[in-house]
Amino acid sequence: METNHKIIMPIVTYYLLYCMKVWPDTVHLRRANDRHGRCTYSFTVPSPHEASCPGSDQAMPAILDLQRESNMQRSELESAKARLSLLESLVTQSHAVEGSSAPTVESLQRELASLRMETTQQKSQANRMETAYRDLLRNRSSLEEEKWRLEREKEELERRLESSSQEIAQLRANQCPQVRDTPLDPPTASPVPLWTLSPDYQELKSEMTEVSASSIFQESSSHSHVGTEDTGCGELVWVGEPVTLRKAETIAGKYGVWMKDPEPASPYTHETTWRIDTVGTDIRQVFEYDNTDQFMQGYPSKVHVLPRSMESTGAVIYRGSLYFQRRKSRILAKYDLRKETITVQKDLTNAGYHGQFPYAWGGYTDIDLAVDEMGLWAIYSTQKAKGAIVLSTLDPETLEIRQTWETNIRKQSVANSFMICGTLYTINSYSSPDAMINFAYNTATSTRKLLKIHFENRYKYSSMVDYNPRERKLLAWDNFNMVTYDIRLSKM
Repeated sequence: METNHKIIMPIVTYYLLYCMKVWPDTVHLRRANDRHGRCTYSFTVPSPHEASCPGSDQAMPAILDLQRESNMQRSELESAKARLSLLESLVTQSHAVEGSSAPTVESLQRELASLRMETTQQKSQANRMETAYRDLLRNRSSLEEEKWRLEREKEELERRLESSSQEIAQLRANQCPQVRDTPLDPPTASPVPLWTLSPDYQELKSEMTEVSASSIFQESSSHSHVGTEDTGCGELVWVGEPVTLRKAETIAGKYGVWMKDPEPASPYTHETTWRIDTVGTDIRQVFEYDNTDQFMQGYPSKVHVLPRSMESTGAVIYRGSLYFQRRKSRILAKYDLRKETITVQKDLTNAGYHGQFPYAWGGYTDIDLAVDEMGLWAIYSTQKAKGAIVLSTLDPETLEIRQTWETNIRKQSVANSFMICGTLYTINSYSSPDAMINFAYNTATSTRKLLKIHFENRYKYSSMVDYNPRERKLLAWDNFNMVTYDIRLSKM
């Protein structure tokens, strides 16, 4: 009954208030004590439809039916309100879309297709820019080669002009030109008017006479041959034509480095040869050949796998160890070929690396190691030197720097370089068949000298040029091909 009381009371109250509002004159409310002394309220409302009341046993079911029907109507009303709210929201969004002209599915698809087309055009434009950049680099190289060709033509014209001037002067003096057996003979006295020769012309003539004299002097000197025990040093005066030993088999061998040890340690000999293909991002394989014949046939006796990746074509073999630059760093490493382990690693202080100061051909050749009669060298540059070549002698045991020279030769303007007898020699082009060895920097005097020694890039892409002081030869890697050059040095 307690439950029925709680359910019925709100309904009765609601009904009372409703009746008082609808029939204010017919509702009667009474207050009195019941037989137990409790205060009770009662009211009477005449039914507008029923002439008589049903039995008391039918009142409670009717009230419960009324309650259930009221609850159902309330639920339906709430559901209707929710649906109406959702419908209003959808209508509002629809009006907003129509008012703001929002894109339909078709317009979105058209916009997506437009964006895809724009992305394709941007990629195409980027490819065209990259192609244009490569063409610009090739044109730059061609212009440099043309510049050197024109300079050589200029020098030839100056030589012809000098010869013509001498002939004219001799004709004016009624003398015939004298034939000289050697440029070392004193020049024939000729009454050449001083006003016809400018100071610059005299300086050029003096320089040409000096070069000619050194060339003739070399012809009378003893030549260096393979296997010679002569350790005398001199100035480079001639480079022969390239001799091709072998060609790389795969694309990984487009450029690389090959070496012989000028001071081999047992069990290696002067004939032991090593080769590294340097195309790729993880250069670790070092191919070892017992002798030159094996190297030429392409049958390695052993393959070393370096524990660290190397970079560039600047590696060298010296006293039984491979010296190389670690990838993407200025750290130099010494790899013992017999123990097959890295024994020393040393940071080359302030050296540029990974494309900061490479040679003109590229290849991340920021640090180039070299060996000559004086020992182990590092050829590189620094921010302080502003791209000029810096030379340092290295202790082969610890890789500590012993002494350093800063030249005024811009590293990125030369194609390659090498050391002979403590002198740095640079090559002006890596692709021209008529390239020149154009500069020499002597560390003994800290002076630079202009040279014009012919150097042939037979296969038009020399990525490595090194000197072997034991064989007195240049070793080079030219567009898949491993070649050698004979050289001549003048006696000092």
